[in-house]
Amino acid sequence: MGSETRTSARAAAEQALAEVYHASYRRLVTQLYAFTTDMTEAQDVVQEAFARALARPQALKDVDAPEAWLRTVAVNLVRRRWRRRQVLTTILRKERPVQQLVAEAPGPERSDLRDAMATLPRVFREVIVLHYLADLPVDEVAGILDVPVGTVKSRLSRGRAALAARLAGYPTEVAHAGP
Repeated sequence: MGSETRTSARAAAEQALAEVYHASYRRLVTQLYAFTTDMTEAQDVVQEAFARALARPQALKDVDAPEAWLRTVAVNLVRRRWRRRQVLTTILRKERPVQQLVAEAPGPERSDLRDAMATLPRVFREVIVLHYLADLPVDEVAGILDVPVGTVKSRLSRGRAALAARLAGYPTEVAHAGP
């Protein structure tokens, strides 16, 4: 393949990625924000997912569902960051005494749902965000998180129950369509 052809193919791949960016960036950030409860981290991991797509020779040309690929990359980045923080926290606790930190009062941008989601264990928050906010089927959530379908269903049920306990007026049973 000639230099001009490669340059043209790369430009076309970058243009396609730019279109995916404009179509899905906000949605991905919203989903990752609900997942992480930290807007800055959500924006960072979505940007990093796009950067990784851009670093690929064909960008996302060979990917059937670019938004799903980007979401999976972003979720994996978050999970990797959480594991690293956990290791760092463990190391720091061993090296110096635990200090109590005082958090700032919540700002007006925080909602009841966001606060309730923040109190959920990470494993519940992951499945709730991917299933309800990203609108992914249970089997796809299981694939992204690399856990059995039954585990996803159990975590969804427990996560909903935990949210119901924290949110007034939240229905305790999920309505199912059909007969």
